[in-house]
Amino acid sequence: MQTTKAAPEGKLTWQGFRNSPAYANQRDKALNGMKNLVLGLFRLIVIAGISYVILAPVINIITNSFFSRQDSINPMVFTIPISPTLERYSMALKYLDYLPILGNTLLYVTGVTLIQLLICSMVGYGFARYRFPLKGLLFGFVLVMIVIPLNTIQFPLYTTFRFFNPLGIVGLFNGGKGINLLQTAWPTVIMSVFGCGLRSGLYIYIFNQFFRGLPKEIEEAALVDGAGTARTYFTIMMPNAAPAVITVAVFSIVWQYNDSFFANTFNISDSILVTRKLESLINVIANAEKVLTIREQQLYFDAGVVLVLVPVVVIYLVLQRRFIEGVERSGIVG
Repeated sequence: MQTTKAAPEGKLTWQGFRNSPAYANQRDKALNGMKNLVLGLFRLIVIAGISYVILAPVINIITNSFFSRQDSINPMVFTIPISPTLERYSMALKYLDYLPILGNTLLYVTGVTLIQLLICSMVGYGFARYRFPLKGLLFGFVLVMIVIPLNTIQFPLYTTFRFFNPLGIVGLFNGGKGINLLQTAWPTVIMSVFGCGLRSGLYIYIFNQFFRGLPKEIEEAALVDGAGTARTYFTIMMPNAAPAVITVAVFSIVWQYNDSFFANTFNISDSILVTRKLESLINVIANAEKVLTIREQQLYFDAGVVLVLVPVVVIYLVLQRRFIEGVERSGIVG
């Protein structure tokens, strides 16, 4: 009869090791490591896929803008040009009248942004700190401004500024007729002054949430020191609201710069907005340079798109850190 050998005293057997706490710890550590590895790979694949979906069109536009005529007709060239050229950019700069129009655009966008910062911050501060009749109803209107589709009010906006005559006041000085403000920047300026400009509802909400998070003791201390409401607001509250100010500023600059709804509704002149000038770039180059192939026309348009995108990208890169901080502190993320 065969018998098993007993393990020498003091020597650990395989079975004994499997039942030991050390083995259990090593096994759990290995399983956790495998789980973290699989989750990490899954996250990497998902992020890479999402990044590709978002960045692929942008990368394609950038690379196409360097294509030469030979590259555009070569079926073997897909993404990386064989004979890169800057001709597309030189033509786009010329026919976009890029620098003067870009200067006008930045002046317009900056002016509207400053107006929205002032008006929306004051409205948000009022909702956050003061009690007044119908406060809840009025703030509800602010929320409606955020969610209502702009297309539903496009025609009323058009007619309002096509025959601009508020309360008949303008008509008193114009023979009873309103004035036509289309093809100018005045419609967006007037709407911003009255707190109903592009995305003004969202900006009011951001400022309201931020001011509600600031302690009231700051204002009380200022009032004790003899500061009035206006001085308290401009010298104490606004500096403390710098993250919200930067967030709204970036949002306003980007959305005003890229806006097509108000630009088309009010038919704002292409001498004011470079994005409006971009819409006609293909036709202008096709007629002036006798570029007849659609493929080559698109290459010039891609170069124009890159030129239009550069200022927005630069602004975001400069303010990126403060912008993210402002979004986190303004209460618009979960």
